[in-house]
Amino acid sequence: MHPIPRAIALVACLSAIALTASAQSHPYPDRPITVVVPFSAGGDADLAARNLAVVAQRTMGQSMIAVNRAGASGAIGSLAVRSAKPDGYTLLLGRVGSQAVLPALQEGPSYKWNDFTFLGLLELNPVVCAVRSESSYKTMKDLVDALRARPGKLNYSTSGAATILNFGPQLLFDVLKLGKDAAVPIAYKGGGEAAMAVMAGDVDFSCGNLTSMIGNIKGGKLHALITTTPERLKDLPDVPTAREAGYPQLEAIVGWSALYGPPGMSKDVIDRWGNTLAAAAKDPQWIAATEKAGSIPRVMTPGETEKFAMDQYTVYERLGRQLQIKLKD
Repeated sequence: MHPIPRAIALVACLSAIALTASAQSHPYPDRPITVVVPFSAGGDADLAARNLAVVAQRTMGQSMIAVNRAGASGAIGSLAVRSAKPDGYTLLLGRVGSQAVLPALQEGPSYKWNDFTFLGLLELNPVVCAVRSESSYKTMKDLVDALRARPGKLNYSTSGAATILNFGPQLLFDVLKLGKDAAVPIAYKGGGEAAMAVMAGDVDFSCGNLTSMIGNIKGGKLHALITTTPERLKDLPDVPTAREAGYPQLEAIVGWSALYGPPGMSKDVIDRWGNTLAAAAKDPQWIAATEKAGSIPRVMTPGETEKFAMDQYTVYERLGRQLQIKLKD
């Protein structure tokens, strides 16, 4: 075998140097990033994406554009990101409903919970169990005692079988070993109507998003029994956590936002986002904006986020199986 001529070897060497220099001159990101929000504008997911976009631009030096692609309980936007080029320029604002509940409950799911690259958890959205302010149930123990004493006689408001407002009470019944019929679910169109039903005395209790209840709790029309967050809420310092009340399993029922990407993203881009979100966790403006939206900043690493998402999927898959809940395509 003849040695490669020196001229050819020199050209190859120079080409490699040129390619390396080109890659180094265009570090990620070198153009605007799109974050797909799989729900309509104005909701928790949309606010989380826009809050992230502000701190991402300061940290990464590139604009981040939130694009709403709502539909099919978050599946349309999620599928668009799953099939996108894994270069880090099309990302997903993942939510509990679209990334855990839907894959767990949908018949023949269009995507799996782990069909994405995990970049980091952003925040938790508190769930609060509350009763009417005039209710005789002043603590979670009071409510639990009533459920045990009168199985199937109390009722609670939900926004549908496959929603947080139903899964919260059902997980409580499961922990108490009372069975799925421990109380009667009454369905309403959304969290706002579910909260109104409690205030009107139409139902005994409800476990829903803090954003739907906080005004009426502070206004004295609703009485909060517990929150499902790991620590007490700044806005409700006198309300015990589920763990303090003796039911740490209820911490699984919580809303959340996370940043996902298409499958197959490079380690360099994943690490860049890990560093960016770590910076966000210390950014006073991002923290303030997240708390103003009614959420709790809770940044996790990509690895921690994957485990968190898996645990969430497992909870809803088990509850869905026990309650025989399946969502049609």
